[in-house]
Amino acid sequence: MAGPARNLSAAEEAPLLSNRFLYRLAAVIAVLALLTAAISVGGHLFGQRIALAGHIDSREEFPIQIGQDKLKLPANTIRFRDQRQAGVTERVDLYLTWPELEGYSAGLRSRFDDVAQSSSLIFLQLSQSTMSRDMSGRLEPIYSKLFDGAPQQAAFGLTLHRLRADSGYGSEVVLTGQVAGAPDYVVRCVLPTPGDKATSGDCQRDIHIGQDLTVLYRFSSVLLRDWQHIDAAVRLFVENRLVK
Repeated sequence: MAGPARNLSAAEEAPLLSNRFLYRLAAVIAVLALLTAAISVGGHLFGQRIALAGHIDSREEFPIQIGQDKLKLPANTIRFRDQRQAGVTERVDLYLTWPELEGYSAGLRSRFDDVAQSSSLIFLQLSQSTMSRDMSGRLEPIYSKLFDGAPQQAAFGLTLHRLRADSGYGSEVVLTGQVAGAPDYVVRCVLPTPGDKATSGDCQRDIHIGQDLTVLYRFSSVLLRDWQHIDAAVRLFVENRLVK
């Protein structure tokens, strides 16, 4: 009887869980904890990327060359992710708030993400000049030949010119304004019809800056009241970022 009694006693004193099983269980728990942490961090980063929706709030400056002109442009003003890099390029697209002329930031997020507020943005496209004249320079030799009917007095000191149906400009009109000591201001717009809302880029104008740079900028027709200030501010913004 002693043999069975000893076996029973040993069985009663043996631990319910072996050390090997406990080690394995601890390892599994550690792996699960690491996976949970990784998912949490990854989800946070992914959530941030979704929230940014392609925007970036970094103010790192990229040296960019377009044609003969070199510029330094902050990352948060460059609209598209694949253009946020140094080097030679054919064009770069920017977006800026008006009237601050600031790029994307957390404090200005709603201005970039909310369609209802997009009329407070100005969109710029910088490229090498392909024409010898900018929009003001094309007024007399080109646009004036396409005008249809008498000019009309518009708001904000501007004059409205309608274009012939066969001009190729669709429903666009040309607005001009006198500038002291400079060529007339010229902008093309698709003005909203009564009952419709203006879009974020229904007016466009291009100007020449630097050695060989064309700056095409688009803005909402609701900002036409600021046409003089916008033109001067856009010009100054780009000129200040040219590498002399």
